[in-house]
Amino acid sequence: MRMDTVIMGGGLSALTCGITLAKHGKRVTIVASGQSTLLFNGGSMELLGSIDGQEVTAPLEAVATLPDNHPYRKIGTERIASLASEAKQLLDDAGINMEGRPDANHWRITPMGVAKPAWLTLSDHMRIDDLSHLPAKRVALMAIRGYLDQPNSMLAQGLRSLGMEVKVVEFSTSDITSLRRSPSEMRATSLAKHLMSNSALQRVAEQINALANEADLVLLPSVLGQNDDNDFRTLQSMVNKPLRLVATLPPAVAGMRMQAQLRHYFRMLGGTYLMGDTAVSGTFDQDRLTAVTTAKLGDMPLKADHFVLATGSFVSRGLMADYERVYEPVLGVDVDADADRECWTRFGVLNAQAYTQYGVATDNSLRCLIEGKPITNLRAIGSVLSGHDAIKMGDGTGVSMLTALAAAHDIIGR
Repeated sequence: MRMDTVIMGGGLSALTCGITLAKHGKRVTIVASGQSTLLFNGGSMELLGSIDGQEVTAPLEAVATLPDNHPYRKIGTERIASLASEAKQLLDDAGINMEGRPDANHWRITPMGVAKPAWLTLSDHMRIDDLSHLPAKRVALMAIRGYLDQPNSMLAQGLRSLGMEVKVVEFSTSDITSLRRSPSEMRATSLAKHLMSNSALQRVAEQINALANEADLVLLPSVLGQNDDNDFRTLQSMVNKPLRLVATLPPAVAGMRMQAQLRHYFRMLGGTYLMGDTAVSGTFDQDRLTAVTTAKLGDMPLKADHFVLATGSFVSRGLMADYERVYEPVLGVDVDADADRECWTRFGVLNAQAYTQYGVATDNSLRCLIEGKPITNLRAIGSVLSGHDAIKMGDGTGVSMLTALAAAHDIIGR
């Protein structure tokens, strides 16, 4: 089976790269082992949120201060603005409606009520453009009875610390009550399925209209819209106050929606998405990768002109470690990591950990290295890359999308 490009991994970076290549007429196959870390996404994308513990307000300006080994510096500081604009357009084209600017962060609200810098946020989710000018003073936080994946007391406390007056209002409907017979059903994804009909949304709207009272803004857990934001729009039309969703603990409906929309768009463009398969090894001819073998296809290797490694970091098993080394398990490409195991971690869970910046070593064209030499047709993108800490720096989704676009452009030849 021969393609123009084979992408190993099925998350945000893989889909971004695959969509871009498919839009330019390339035959692309994505090999995805299962669900991606997009399921943990609460509805926001970060470009660059923090440097050395200091919040970033102007990401495009701050990129120039990053170390040379950061993925943004490798793809070129001067390209970040245009790539960010292209990423936003790609999301728009996939039907993912997000708002934000790459030159000025806004703030998203975590399930714990903490305001974090963000680049893009789903238009139906709460965001704050300026912490000194809040979108509302009086807030009704609607708490679904029996739903445990939104810590309402912590969320309310966090909003109050920002200067809002918050009233937590518990409610239920007949649709929700039926789910409470089994605690396993009281998850965001199950609620989203049961709140898809107009009649179910009408019952929710009746509760909100009866209980929101003097609130200027109503906040509801993000349990609407597995496929798109139409359910939210329908509910908003029934509610007589401004309404916004707030992120919940995973699994997140917002992340599931984005993943489904990107996969659908990729397939609509003609891409092949091999769900539930895993790349296990590669065949090399000097400085080129010629084929990839997968667990399910076995003796039918995937051959292509170009290959992209988008298998993620330790969480996705794109990187692995034993007692002696950190390594990339599929192709055995070089990894940037300390040789001394004692250096991998530091005592204290809140301290910066060295391993969070480990990843695949590349040249400035994101080409993977083996024994220090570039593989000319193999690029690495997303969280498998070394040189950044997605948690501490708040740059994970930005690195995923922008390195994917840069790699796609290099493959296309633009």
